[in-house]
Amino acid sequence: MKRVFIKGGTIVNSKECYVGDILIEDEKISKILKSGETVKLDADTKIIDAGGKLVFPGFIDAHTHFDLHVAGTVTCDNFYSGTRAAISGGTTVIIDFGTQYKGETLNEGMDNWLAKAKDGVFCDYGIHMSISDWNEEAKKECQDMMDRGVTTFKIYLTYDILLKDNEAFEVIQRLKEVGAITGVHCENAGLIFAMQQEYVEAGLKNKVSSHYKTRPAAAEAEAIDRILHLAEVAGSDIIDVHLTCKEGLDEIRAARKRGQKVYAETCPQYLTMTNALYELPGFEGAKYVIAPPLREQSDIDELWKAIADGEIQTVATDHCSFTSEQKKLGTEDFRKIPGGMPGVETRGIVMYSEGVAAGRISAEKMCEVLCENPAKLYGLYDRKGFIEEGFDADIVILDPKAHTKITAATQVSKCDYAPLEGRVLSGHIEKVFLRGSEIVDNGKIKDIPEGKFLERKPYQKFL
Repeated sequence: MKRVFIKGGTIVNSKECYVGDILIEDEKISKILKSGETVKLDADTKIIDAGGKLVFPGFIDAHTHFDLHVAGTVTCDNFYSGTRAAISGGTTVIIDFGTQYKGETLNEGMDNWLAKAKDGVFCDYGIHMSISDWNEEAKKECQDMMDRGVTTFKIYLTYDILLKDNEAFEVIQRLKEVGAITGVHCENAGLIFAMQQEYVEAGLKNKVSSHYKTRPAAAEAEAIDRILHLAEVAGSDIIDVHLTCKEGLDEIRAARKRGQKVYAETCPQYLTMTNALYELPGFEGAKYVIAPPLREQSDIDELWKAIADGEIQTVATDHCSFTSEQKKLGTEDFRKIPGGMPGVETRGIVMYSEGVAAGRISAEKMCEVLCENPAKLYGLYDRKGFIEEGFDADIVILDPKAHTKITAATQVSKCDYAPLEGRVLSGHIEKVFLRGSEIVDNGKIKDIPEGKFLERKPYQKFL
């Protein structure tokens, strides 16, 4: 039996931080000892001194896009490189968005996504299913997905895979019937299309800044309001993914006042960067083209406060990476710039530095939005997201006194740029354990991918 003893670290959960020890036996946490408690250790037990360090559960990133074919290209990170980047930053579970493309069944979409992981993954992983072709067969297959451990789904109100309002309503109804929950990309496609046409006709087709100017906060807020009313009529809980702005948050607040259960997710990019980046000279701003786009500093401040106050439940990345060369597909037409940026590698340290160290949130809140709430919402609450006896030994040791410099030159992702290039952040991910196996040791990553597919349970209500 393999044993590891993590000694004297400050163990973090959503309720408290306390100094304690953790005994790992094989893949599980077998014993947690608070100060003063002792346990007899075998001679072959590996002892790790975590004194002065923060000990978190492994982080869960429930919003990634690996090996995604979109915008005439494919994301530069596949499951192998993407999960390697993820675990280097403390993420021990990712949940990727599989997609049922037009003409496919849900089962075919699921099979296609599982095949993408055939070359190995470095952290454990699950799959959401994005529904783009709603029909009677898909309606039946929702139960198939549940039986295969896919318990969360996504629909879009924009892009070429959007659903009409009647289809979105039917999906939400059906998923409620099978015990699932729907996540929604909320932007008003009609408004965006009309504004894009205006900008093209005004001769602004080759301006990167046209991207954010044609996707205003109002487009996001209207779509959030619309989907929340559909969910209200369906009597279903709902997830708003990648919330970016106060206007959208206000719609969620209004729905909650009506008694609705609305789970909100935001991302590090919306907490650290503004739309001023789209005004950079040349084509530099294309690196930051994402949807919804970056917003104002006032929105950043509002989102941080909402996290601290418990109005936002999870922070994921929406990692969807393209190289600088791939971004050039939109040099002559801003609408063709592949939308997405990397983030899975830096989320944990960004949340610690810009959240905890900056005094915006507590370490306990960081644990809540990166670990515990994602485990509950995405059906992993029986084994992931908590440092508890009997749970998987997914553990992150973070040194709060060290620093991390963000640079593309040393990042693990295949992306050739880092959105926060040159930033020196407080804290450093020192060690990462996946089911008891030490995968990361001061930046060195174990060569053998040990990640497994996770069949997930239905979500656990906690609002």
